[in-house]
Parts: sequence; C-alpha cells; structure tokens
Amino acid sequence: MTHWIPIFAILLASALGAQAIDRTKPPETPPLAAYKLPPVAESTLANGLRVVMVEDRRFPLVTLRLAFSAGSKFDPTETSGLAETVSALLREGTSKRTSRQIAEELASLGANLNTTVSADNLVIGASVLAENAPKLLDLVADLARNASFPEDEIKLRKQNREQELIDARSRAETLAEEKFAALVYGSHPYGRILPTAESIARIDRAALVSYRDRLLVPNNAVLILIGALPPKDQALKLAASKFGDWAKKPLPTPPAAKFPEPKRTLVLVDRPGSVQADIRAGQIAVTRTNPDYFPLVVGNSILGGGSSSRMFLSIREEKGFAYDAHTELLPNKDASMFAAVTQVRNEVIGDAMETLLGELEGMGQAHVKAQELTDVKNYLNGTFVIRMETQNGLANQLSMTRTMGLPESYLEMYVTRIRSVEPEQIRNAAKKYFTPGDATIVVVGDAQKLAKPLEKFGAVIVEKSKP
Repeated sequence: MTHWIPIFAILLASALGAQAIDRTKPPETPPLAAYKLPPVAESTLANGLRVVMVEDRRFPLVTLRLAFSAGSKFDPTETSGLAETVSALLREGTSKRTSRQIAEELASLGANLNTTVSADNLVIGASVLAENAPKLLDLVADLARNASFPEDEIKLRKQNREQELIDARSRAETLAEEKFAALVYGSHPYGRILPTAESIARIDRAALVSYRDRLLVPNNAVLILIGALPPKDQALKLAASKFGDWAKKPLPTPPAAKFPEPKRTLVLVDRPGSVQADIRAGQIAVTRTNPDYFPLVVGNSILGGGSSSRMFLSIREEKGFAYDAHTELLPNKDASMFAAVTQVRNEVIGDAMETLLGELEGMGQAHVKAQELTDVKNYLNGTFVIRMETQNGLANQLSMTRTMGLPESYLEMYVTRIRSVEPEQIRNAAKKYFTPGDATIVVVGDAQKLAKPLEKFGAVIVEKSKP
C-alpha cells in the first residue's frame, strides 16, 4: 500500500492545482514584439525596373512577383475591363511561345504562375524550385514583354466574360456592391467594380496591345524575388539578363484623385420578388498613409471583423436578423472605402437598419472596452505576422508597399502601429468615417415591400435593377 501513497499525492496535488485555474477566462496573450523584416536588398536597373531580393533558404524554392502600377483605374471608360482582359490573356501566347507551349513549360518546370489585377495594380506571380528559377524568369519576362493576344483567345475570353457578368449581376450582392462603389467614388474609375457587356464587346487586340505597351514597362514595375537565391550580385545579374534590355517609356498620368464629399444618400435598387434585402452602408475613407488609417483598421475589426464583432453579435446573435453581418475597409492607393454589410429578411428591414446605423454611431460615442481592444490588436498582429512567415505572404506585402508608394518602414511598423492605437483615436476616427449622417446607404430588394419602412431613414431614391 505504501507504494500507492506517492502516486495518490501527485494526483491530488495535480487536481488541486487544476482547480486554481480559472477556466472561464481565456489565457492572456502577451503583446507581440515589433515585426522585423528579413534583410531586403533593392536595386534599380538602368531601365527603371526595381529589383527587390530577400534570401530565404528554409526551402529550395523561389517566389517572384512582377508587379505593375497598371490596374483597372487606367481603363478607358468605353473599354472598361481592359486591364482584367490583359491580365487574363497574358499567358495565352507570346511572340515566342504558344499558349500550349507556355502551359507545357510551366508543367515541366513544376512551376505555379498566375496573374491578378486590381484597381491599382496588375501582378504576375509565380513560384518554382530554385534550380529552375532562371527558366521561370525567362518565361515571366516573355509574358510581360511579348504577350501577343491571339484573336481566338480574345474571342473566347470575351464570350466567357459576358456570361460571367450576366451571372454576377443576377445576384443582389453584386448589384449592391456596384451601386455603393459608384456612389462613394463618383466618376473616378474606382467606382467601376465590373465592366459592362458593351465595353467588353468593344475590346479588341489593338486595345490590348496598346495597354501592354503603355503600362507594362520596366519603369512602371517592381520585380520581387524571395527564396533560395544566388548571391545578390549574381541574382541581380540574372534579373538584368532577362529584363535589362527592356526599353522604358513615358508613363500615362493616372486619373485625378477627386471624389465626392460624403453625404447621406439612400438608394433602393428594386429587385422584384427578392425575399431579403442586401444592405451596404458607409463612405469614403483614408489611405494607408493617413494617421487615421490604423485606428480605422482596429475600429473596423471591432465593429464588424468577425464572429466576435459588435455587428455580428448584435444583428445575428442577439436579434437574429441575418446570417451574416460584417464590415469592410478596402484600401486603394488614392482612397479607401468603408462599408457595413448584411442581408436581412424583408419584414425586419426597419429594425435591422436601425440596429446597423446604431452600431456605426456607437463607435463614435464611447471608448471601446479594454478587452475588446486587446483581443482585436492580438488578432490583427497575429494574422499579420503569420502571413509574413510565408514566401507568398511576404512577396505580396512587398509588392503592395512598392506599387502603393508606401514608406520603407510600413511593414516593420505595422505591429507597433496596431499596438499603439488608443480608444480615443478609434472614437475620433469613427466620428469621421462611421457616421450615419454621412453614410451612403444602398439596399437591393423588392421596392414594393421595402420602400415604406426605409422612409424613416431619409428620402428613398428607387432605381430599377438592370437585367
């Protein structure tokens, strides 16, 4: 029996120790230390191409981005959708390679390659085993410099895109997003979320080639190389061998950053027969370089950044008005857009709208709670650091900072700036950008059922949805 006494004593001590832990509260998360970028080497070729190199030998991989300040804001009004069409067709043939040859070469290299386009940027992204990096660079250079836009590929792309647009505009959330952006950004190209079928039909090979020659040029680009790279001088020599004889050109002037002043506007897009209402409410906001930006990032997350946010808990969990309720802060180079978003049953539109606007107003009336603030700061900083640990994540962030003209310190100061946000800063930012009195409100749904209850929130402008 004496042999069991020590074991019993250990188990009893463990039980008593466990009882001392308050399991009703999550463990405290200490604040993250300031983020430190790995060593970044940057050079500029004679033709203006910036080359950014980061060594990462954890894996025998190389990740690259060739990013251009060449997004959809440069689309002519009559051919909106031009940038996205260029992006979609870059890998469909060059003056040296057919579409099939490009696909076969990527497969033989074991490489991934994609192209993306936003309002501000067009980016070629790729990754490959380090031993095949020179061949991948040669292929990427060919796509950027010599895309040929074959007529049959243009025709197929236009046919597919027109069907995609019909499908997209059959959904209420697309109609709400389009109308909201158009009201917030006014006549600026940021207000065009999707092209029209008519503008897609007007795009031809000459327009695509012209776009390529004006905007896909070295002095409008940055090349990011991350991974198991050769020494800096060799890596730079490799980049110069693929891109060095690429001629720079004068760059087009981007559209002026002029936007309408925010004011209360309530537009109801009539969608007869809809059993729910899609709501967007918000306004124009600041860019990443504005002192209000980081308080807005934190405030946005507290208000509608997830299943613990105020809007989600109020509109969904407490009142059961909607399956989802969230907020968005979408930063472009020249302006950002803030929106509170939800979809509710027709019969609760008045109460749901009142709750949504009340949550917006509440952010500017009182300081956020200490635990709320701590939790969101830890979440934002934790996800940022995790994202920066991967080659793809780091490449995306370096590409973004270079094309957006952000300071060198932006990434290293991100954690510190989030951690430094104070309740008073959030309240002050909310008074400027979350204010119901200046909110643009778009509701998409059955006007016959929604117009009357919406009148208590202002003059309702009813518009027909386009087929």
